[in-house]
Amino acid sequence: GYWGNKIGQPHTVPGKVHGRCGSVMVRLIPAPRGTSLVCAPVPKKLLTMAGISDCYSSATGQTATLGNFAKATFQAISRTYTYLTPDLWAEQTLTKAPYQ
Repeated sequence: GYWGNKIGQPHTVPGKVHGRCGSVMVRLIPAPRGTSLVCAPVPKKLLTMAGISDCYSSATGQTATLGNFAKATFQAISRTYTYLTPDLWAEQTLTKAPYQ
């Protein structure tokens, strides 16, 4: 789910996203405010640099390959920029139907 609201800055990812590089698959899951980052050290550094303060993560594959682990995490973070949250929706004017 989306934990966002209008109180303060965004603190987590807008929805469940995943990134993949080689055999490594990283999944980022939204978390409530105050949870902090629940993940391995490599994604924790990247999520901190991205400004995300609350997030769960799940990783599968050969995560000892740090290059692929970092690239998969970066891909998951970059997929969050495709989401349109309700505060970014365009304003639409309603017109009357011809029969009204």
